[in-house]
Amino acid sequence: MARLSAAVACLALLASCSDGPATTPPGAFIPPPIPMVEPGAQGEGEVNLVVWAGYAEKSWTDPFTKTTGCKVNAMVAGSSDEMVADVKSGQYDVVSASGDASLRLIASGDVAPIDVGKVPSYAQIYPSLKNKSWNSVAGVPYGVPHGRGANVLVYNKDKVKSPPTSLGAVFDPDPTVAGHVTVYDSPISIADAALYLMHDQPGLGIKNPYALDRPQFDAAVALLTKQQPAVGSYWSDTAAQQADFEKGGDLIGTSWQVVLNGLAHDNHKEITSIKPVEGVTGWSDTWMIAAGAKNPTCAYKWLDYITSPAVNAKVAEFFGEAPANSQACAKTTDPGFCATYHADEEAYWDNVWYWTTPTTRCLDGSDRTCVPYSEWVTAWNRIKQK
Repeated sequence: MARLSAAVACLALLASCSDGPATTPPGAFIPPPIPMVEPGAQGEGEVNLVVWAGYAEKSWTDPFTKTTGCKVNAMVAGSSDEMVADVKSGQYDVVSASGDASLRLIASGDVAPIDVGKVPSYAQIYPSLKNKSWNSVAGVPYGVPHGRGANVLVYNKDKVKSPPTSLGAVFDPDPTVAGHVTVYDSPISIADAALYLMHDQPGLGIKNPYALDRPQFDAAVALLTKQQPAVGSYWSDTAAQQADFEKGGDLIGTSWQVVLNGLAHDNHKEITSIKPVEGVTGWSDTWMIAAGAKNPTCAYKWLDYITSPAVNAKVAEFFGEAPANSQACAKTTDPGFCATYHADEEAYWDNVWYWTTPTTRCLDGSDRTCVPYSEWVTAWNRIKQK
């Protein structure tokens, strides 16, 4: 209940921030006046993290502690909503926020701008990941990009009759896979439906799957509602989704590379993936420092360490994502890793729509009024209950 209350409060604040004063240019976002977090001369002895599973393993946290004297205390969150609520508790210094959480944290004043000049590894981050709508505001960075991934279309090639090429395979599925479609359990999945409609129904005028006016939003919700009877599982746990694919409960749906890694490890060669013709949604995680961080010096040390070439490469290989540090590919154990994950292939990411929190002021910069994330949450809960 505490997490729910915190999330609701954050959503309300995001809506009000995104409305802004009457003189604010369309699409502009004005964050609360949170001062930049600054490190001190000496480390505090510890740093408290909220992370995705696999981002703070002992094989790289122990060397960090030995080198810096900062003990790592990590809490694993199961969803972006959990991350937001955990940061709001005031118990954590750093969070590895995805794009569907980062803007909420900026809007609520729970994370602060950072001085990237004090994070040496920031200079090595791919330029295409810097100064984006989910990690910066008006050119001011609120964190350091960590990695990125695409929400690819995964399917069982032994069970799915025709190899899919389009997102239509999950939004207008073949009757033979009815009850076996798997969908990521998050309001941000509405963007997947919007991306499909952007190509399938161009008359709707969708230009950005996170910037939906009322008719566009209603069309995406209607598509997901129509899809619901074919859905066998709404997943949020990668291990659970992997198990469902292995048992045959899931036959087709959106997934992450980490699931494919696990399936390949278990020798399930019948499960494969494609990038649909429409492109895909995706994510780019950002290491952010809490506005009230009690250990800011250790927090800065962590941001620099975890995004440094060798460590960023190690985490990327462990988790299954493209590293954000442009020098990390030279440090991977597998020499073909970055080619597999398209780390240096900027053209691959051109039609990957990274998660970004929807706001009332349309993120595409138009003068339209868009549906804010709070209504995405309400709609998503209704979709699943149909």
